[in-house]
Amino acid sequence: MGHRRRHRSVLIMSKKDLFQPQQFRTPLSRARGMGASRHGVSHFITERVSGLALAPLTVWGAYAALKQVRAPHDVVVQWMAQPVNAVLLSLLLIAALVHLQSAVQVVIEDYIERFTTKTALVIGNLFVCVLAGAVGVFSILKVALTVTGAH
Repeated sequence: MGHRRRHRSVLIMSKKDLFQPQQFRTPLSRARGMGASRHGVSHFITERVSGLALAPLTVWGAYAALKQVRAPHDVVVQWMAQPVNAVLLSLLLIAALVHLQSAVQVVIEDYIERFTTKTALVIGNLFVCVLAGAVGVFSILKVALTVTGAH
């Protein structure tokens, strides 16, 4: 009945085991194979992993922003045109939006009772975060890939 099985004394783990470790699950959820909200600890893990990614990215982002705050426009554009800076800036944006989406979804699920309102808010939250990510990454790439030397 469980999602683990033994084959010649080798434990084979499913995808579910990777994203929902046994130590984070209650005995009843292990028996049923799911958590109270029917998706186990995925929000918990998503928030922790995105938070872990945000820690160094935020330090880098704050340092980079402080260095660029008084720089002329062309210097900032040249800084963003460097591949490492464009990639790190995109990763900072994506990690922040993944963290935001997951955290807001948990708040919606915990505090909104009506199913239709809850569903609309969860979908709206996802839509806004995905849209913000797409616009943000597009903007970063547009600036980074624009040739500034050809006037």
